[in-house]
Amino acid sequence: MAVDAETGANSKLVIPALAPLYSSLDKLAWLALRVATGALLIPHGAQKLFGAFGGGGLEGTANFFGSVGYPAPELMALLVGIIEFVGGICLVLGLLTRPVSVAVAIFMAAAVQFHAANGFFWPAKGFEYPLLWGIAALFFAVKGGGAFSLDRKIGREI
Repeated sequence: MAVDAETGANSKLVIPALAPLYSSLDKLAWLALRVATGALLIPHGAQKLFGAFGGGGLEGTANFFGSVGYPAPELMALLVGIIEFVGGICLVLGLLTRPVSVAVAIFMAAAVQFHAANGFFWPAKGFEYPLLWGIAALFFAVKGGGAFSLDRKIGREI
């Protein structure tokens, strides 16, 4: 019987011999998800802020946001770009993980709403991708950056 490190609850694994493997990989899996979440946000923020990777930069992003009816499109473009770019860097590092993750989760909830009219699947610009990353952000908002984070190294989290 394995004991869950977080809750202390007993878990009956189908293959109990795997318990040490799961336990040893727990912190690395947490790190991998956090780094992937942040790293996948960074280029999207770079598109919006700097026009990198074929993005529209602040002007192009603001024009798009204005064309779909977002209020204050220039401010929205800047905020979303910062959330994705700076927030992504913070997530990779595990710095200010909880507040950054709250901002990402809120932004992704808005992205899910925006993309919902296109259905579920991402190839048709559906909401699948922002939903996945919003849920990942929600995980870190609740659980923090994990053992391999600057938040943990500093010894303080918000």
